[in-house]
Amino acid sequence: MLLQIALRKKASAVTALVTAAAIALLPMPAAHAQAKGPPILRDTETEQLLREYTRPILRAAGLEKQNIQMVIINDGSFNAFVADGRRIFVNYGAIMQSETPNQIIGVLAHETGHLAGGHLSKLREQLANAQTQMIIAMLLGAGAIAVGSTRGSNNAGNNGLANAGAAAIAGPQEMIRRTLLSYQRQQEENADRAGVKFLTATQQSPKGMYETFKRFTSESLFASRGADPYLQSHPMPAERVASLQEFASSSPYWDKKDDPALQLRHDMARAKISAFMERPETVYRRYPQTNDSMPARYARAISTYLHGDLRSALAQIDALIQVQPNNPYFYEVRGQALLEGGRPAEAIPALRKAVQLSNNAPLIEMLLGQALVGSDNKAYTDDAVRILRAAVAREPEAALGYMQLAMAYGRKGDYAEADLASAQAAYLRGDNKTARELATRAKTRFAVGTPGWVKADDIVAAKPPRN
Repeated sequence: MLLQIALRKKASAVTALVTAAAIALLPMPAAHAQAKGPPILRDTETEQLLREYTRPILRAAGLEKQNIQMVIINDGSFNAFVADGRRIFVNYGAIMQSETPNQIIGVLAHETGHLAGGHLSKLREQLANAQTQMIIAMLLGAGAIAVGSTRGSNNAGNNGLANAGAAAIAGPQEMIRRTLLSYQRQQEENADRAGVKFLTATQQSPKGMYETFKRFTSESLFASRGADPYLQSHPMPAERVASLQEFASSSPYWDKKDDPALQLRHDMARAKISAFMERPETVYRRYPQTNDSMPARYARAISTYLHGDLRSALAQIDALIQVQPNNPYFYEVRGQALLEGGRPAEAIPALRKAVQLSNNAPLIEMLLGQALVGSDNKAYTDDAVRILRAAVAREPEAALGYMQLAMAYGRKGDYAEADLASAQAAYLRGDNKTARELATRAKTRFAVGTPGWVKADDIVAAKPPRN
């Protein structure tokens, strides 16, 4: 199930500072778009694969117990980053453009290097120091400008003093900018080395990291020609890749290949993303009928149901299930196709099987709950409430689960819980006004001091995140 969800703006002090630094280097339209918060994609199959990719690396980095989460960003460009010390963000484009598991694993190892090195907290210190310097510089510059303006704007000497004040602001700004960028370049180099170290410790090849960075060196070579190396937030590409090759090629696992079974799972995830995120003609060019591989068949089956031919899609999905009868994601796609095709009751058996085979994956449980609620069979109501409560307990930031839970409680006639679940869903969507209104009504339905009343009161009292 590939879902698009708006990412709430819960910027911590670190995130806010890093974002501020990034915005200073972006053109205004891009900065404005970033401020809205990027949408994220949720998919159990892809997230599970990314977790398996990162688990040994996090263990080698001593971060296994830090509960680092993988977040997939709805962006087709190749990028990955860390922003708050507990999540690694990966564009779906990075997965799509990584032809082997080792290539995306290398990128994840690099990002883990940032986490292990504490680069975010160190950058916050650098930014705080820069802020102090900036304030002093601006005060001195503003003082000179004020003196110049109070002595009369027609006086050439006074204009010169005012210009000197402006220079006093601009000069330190440029110096501070260069200092920060130099610090970030050093972080990138350190993260490269740490990534190679983690890959070697887990007996994985660093070649994928090198291949990825080399590819981007070729693509950015023209753009970087003539650029000032001290104004780059990352090291100059050719220098960085040459340095990476020098210490990565010495790894005893340099020529180690990915396991074929892992390669297949990687290709299946890429096929799924392509089917959901790309136009059908693009999907069929990428996976033509002459391609009889499992990933190609998977992509075509999903694209077929998404674009209206449910009967053909179900036949294709059933053929996949015959080949891999214990693949939970084939049953998940079958259930989702039926559910979105307006046949929720028929989706229930496939989704129950998907939940069972996926070890009760909460996102798939939410899909099952949606089918149970949508079936209009009141006999399923208690089952829907039980399943959805279990799902939101493990995925407390998924608005979909609370929306379906609200509908299930409404069907039971439990309007207090229905209002509370609706308020929680609205809050997670960022609709704070609606959330407070629903939570206020929920408080009148619960006895004072009960768990439901306390949760509703928390939503009413919650302050919306600052923009």
